[in-house]
Amino acid sequence: MDGDGSLTVRTLRQDDWLIVEIADTGPGIPDDVRPRIFEPFFTTKPVGEGTGLGLDISYRIVVNKHHGDIRVTSTPGSTVFRVLLPLSPPEPPAG
Repeated sequence: MDGDGSLTVRTLRQDDWLIVEIADTGPGIPDDVRPRIFEPFFTTKPVGEGTGLGLDISYRIVVNKHHGDIRVTSTPGSTVFRVLLPLSPPEPPAG
């Protein structure tokens, strides 16, 4: 957001899910970049300014460890990340 705009965090419950939304009013994530944002080491920052591991690690923790999901929608002026976490533990595999 380059120091200007709003960052909003909100939580809600929807059925058996806890949802955490992080939204900003920045320039948005370009369409050609969005499919790659959860890839390890992917970054749009110049060399030496970031490793590109933040969203990859977040995704692995939420999805693999907690059986949740992370979703993103983005247009100029509105980017929203939604972290969905189950309120009940997953059913153990049968067998």
